[in-house]
Formats: sequence, structure tokens, C-alpha cells
Amino acid sequence: MISVDSLAVEFSGSTLFSNVSFSINENDKIALMGKNGAGKSTMMKIIAGVSKPNCGHVRTPEDAVIAYLPQHLLTEDNSTVFEETAKAFGHITEMQTEMDALNKQLETRTDYESAEYMNIIEKVTEIGEKFYAIEEVNYDAEVEKALMGLGFKRENFTQLTSEFSGGWRMRIELAKILLQKPDLILLDEPTNHLDIESVIWLEDFLMNKAKAVIVISHDVAFIDAITNRTIEVTMGKIYDYKANYSHYLQLRQDRRASQIKAYQEQQKMIADNMAFIERFKGTYSKTNQVNSRERMLEKLPIIEIDDVDNSSLKLRFPPAPRSGDYPVTALDMSKSYDDHVVFKDASLSISRGERVSFVGRNGEGKSTMIKAIMGEIDFEGTCELGHNAKVGYFAQNQAALMDPDLTVFQTVDIVAKGEIRTQIKNILGRFMFSGDGIDKKVGVLSGGERTRLAMVKLLLEPVNLLILDEPTNHLDIKSKAVLKEALMEFEGTLILVSHDRDFLRGLSQKVFEFKDKRVIEHFESIDAFLERNKMESLKALG
Repeated sequence: MISVDSLAVEFSGSTLFSNVSFSINENDKIALMGKNGAGKSTMMKIIAGVSKPNCGHVRTPEDAVIAYLPQHLLTEDNSTVFEETAKAFGHITEMQTEMDALNKQLETRTDYESAEYMNIIEKVTEIGEKFYAIEEVNYDAEVEKALMGLGFKRENFTQLTSEFSGGWRMRIELAKILLQKPDLILLDEPTNHLDIESVIWLEDFLMNKAKAVIVISHDVAFIDAITNRTIEVTMGKIYDYKANYSHYLQLRQDRRASQIKAYQEQQKMIADNMAFIERFKGTYSKTNQVNSRERMLEKLPIIEIDDVDNSSLKLRFPPAPRSGDYPVTALDMSKSYDDHVVFKDASLSISRGERVSFVGRNGEGKSTMIKAIMGEIDFEGTCELGHNAKVGYFAQNQAALMDPDLTVFQTVDIVAKGEIRTQIKNILGRFMFSGDGIDKKVGVLSGGERTRLAMVKLLLEPVNLLILDEPTNHLDIKSKAVLKEALMEFEGTLILVSHDRDFLRGLSQKVFEFKDKRVIEHFESIDAFLERNKMESLKALG
């Protein structure tokens, strides 16, 4: 058992949280929840040993292994994917090497009675007990299974890790963590760079093979599936629920209702006592009662009601002008990069008002198809936008493309045209940029703030074809819900790429699956597609 005792953290004289205590038991699957800035990532770093609290400590058993996957990785190396992942078993190799070296000394030394000789024997025995207690496994097979489960192909194993994007390098780090079989796994937004199939594989691993887990995530379906406990960080303290996220929401609502009731009752009691004091102050026969009630009120701890973040995104897309019957039509499309075929002979037609999802593992061509539709890349075959198609496009790296030296206001002002420029401040206010917030430099914004700012651009003129490539990666649960509601009301045609199953549910009537260099059309909702494929995917992934 790992115990967190009386943690307190302060920044610039402001208390982030104080006197926080809880224990982590074997097989606890904990969702660490709270609004942005509540201190979730800070608390996770303290448990991981990466950061130190101002007060308190984390007690960990001597042999316990804690593995931590931060939200952002800054790793550079020149190993292959397989070699880097196999480092998960480096401690076993080190034990073997140390045992061999010590045994070599015992073979060559003759000072059998010396204290040093006896120390070497004790050390060999100690390491040997640990080494031979480790279950004998085929390490290469375990590495292969983990990498393929997280979306890598066998041909990737010999590629240098430096050839991969940050998202894929994060998967390598995740594979190393999972292979270590730690006593506690700490994951900060692990699904942001995973496709649906890899998220399902990770879910299965964490539920059935991992020991204790603490996860920070905005992916509701993911945390609901894997967690059995929710710790909420709010107003500098925590609330601990033996429940998954959905059940926690109900319990939190019940808790706040109880707080409000208790607060109202306390306020009435205070008002009654104040009235009594005011009425009988100076009345000799009531002096003791007045003094008693005054002392009671002075010592009375005032009931607090949990803070609720009432700031919210207000998002509504402008009315969509009418497009032709088929906003997107593609025939016999193929795309290759040198010898690598992304997809071949793909055909698709998307009719006016249709909502479709592009799904499939990363690297199968979803974003490539979108770039082809947008005319950003060359390809074989034909792809045409229909009559009067007005496109609003959110690229996967849209937030990163903005100039970090411009302010929030300048970023929007540059692209706004005509009369709408007079409404920029109002529009930014609807996206939670108000007051001094509009003068912030883009470079200091969080990932979620940058994504919201990129969304503003989609509202600057009416569109009838929305193409969104992973729009939710940095949005919190509340903002995702607002975006989803706006998309449900959008009158035009929607093409959506997302790995977030909860976000996708109810948003599409047709699925284009990118798999094995093909694009397969499924005339079913994303819910039906995922349900039909879930067991098949888990079996295939391993």
C-alpha cells in the first residue's frame, strides 16, 4: 500500500491544495479529476517523485515500482523502436550482469574467511533471490505484443525512434511502462495520441493485467471503463469516491445539494442567533445567554459549498448555406509516399447534411485523406468538392500552427473580414477569452486554450462542410460536451476524425474505416461499428 500523507503545495503565496491524505491499494484504478488548474498533474508528479510538496510526504514500500507517463515527453535517442522498448527489461539484464561479476570474484578470490568475501556471498544471495523469483518469460514476444497492441507494425520495429512523431514516441514510453508491470502506473492524458483500437487495447491491459493505476483523462468512455474509484481535487482539498466517473458525477451532485442545504440551515441559525443577540444585548437577565451565543458564533466553522466553474464555452455554428447534393466525391483515389502505399483505389461519396466518421489506426490514412480532400497534397484518382461547398477545416495540428508571438485578439483579427471584425471581442468572450485574456500571447496559452482559439476561426464565416481532425485532444470534458452539442445542431455536412468514443457517439450516421490500405464504407452509426468491432479488435490486438 502507498500512502499520501498531509500533502500541501503553494505557488507564489497561493495554496494549490493542503492537508491532502489518501492511500493507494493494490488493484485500485483511480481517476484523478478536477477542473483545469486544480492541481491534478502536480499531485501526480509528487506521487511519481518528480516534484516535491511544500509539506507532507508519500510513503512507498521499499520494493514498490512506480511508473509515470507525463502528458508531454521530451525524449531524444538513437535506438530502434524495439531496442528502446526492450529497455523495460533493463533492470533484469543489470541483475544478471551484476550476479555474473560477483560470481567471477568468488571464483578468483582466496580470502574465504574475510568480511569482504562474506559480503560478496550475501550480495549474490540477495540478488539471486530476486532474480530467480522473476517469472520466466519470452521478453521479445512481450515487447512485440505491447508494440503491436499500441499500433506499431513489425516493419516499424527496426526504425529509429527519432523518425517518429511525439505521439508515437509517447506510445513507446507507454509500452515500456506496461512491460515493467509496476505496482502503480501514473498516466497523465494517455489517450490523446492513441487511435480507437489502441485505446481499447490499453483499456483491456489496465483492467485485466495492471495493478494499481491513477489516470488523468478527459476521455469519459476510457475512464469509465477502467476506474473503480474517483478522487476529486477541488478548492484545495480532495473528495474520495469508491465509484467510477459517471457514478461520481451523481454522488458529487448529491454532495453539493447536501452542502447547500446544510449551508442554508446554518445561515438561518446564525441569523436567528444574531437577532437574539441584537435584541437582548444590554438586558441583564440575558447577559449569559448573549455571551454564550456570541462565543459560539465566533468559533463556528462556516460550511463551504464546493466551487463550481461557471465559465463555459458558448458555441453555435452560423446557419449553413445550401450546398450541392454531394459536397465530397472521390473516385479511385490512391496515395503513396515513395514505396509506402497509404491507401489504394479508394472511392467515397458524402451527401449533403450527412455526418460521417473516419476511423482506423494511426497511419492508415485518415488525415491523409482529409488533406487530399482539402487539396493540400497530390494523389492519383479524382476528388472533388461539390457545388457551393464552403469548407471549415480544423487540422490535427491546428493549435500548434498559430503564431506564438501574436496576441489572442491579433490572431483572430488577421483572418476576420468585413463587418464581423466589429464583433471579435464578443466572439472571443463566448470562447472564454475576456478582459486581459484577449491580450495574452498565444505562446503562453494552454493546449485547451489554443484549441478554443483555433475553433473561433470556424465561426468567422458560415460554412456548410465541417472537417474536424481530432478536435478534442486538448479540450476538457465540459468544453467537449459544448462542442458536441453545437455539432449536433450544425445544419451542414460533417466529416469527423476522433479517437474519443464518447464524443463520437450520436454524431455520425456512416463510418469510413481505413484499414490495410483500403477505405471501407459502413452504413451504420459509430456506436454500432464500435460494438461490432470491439471484441474482434481485442482478440486481434492481443
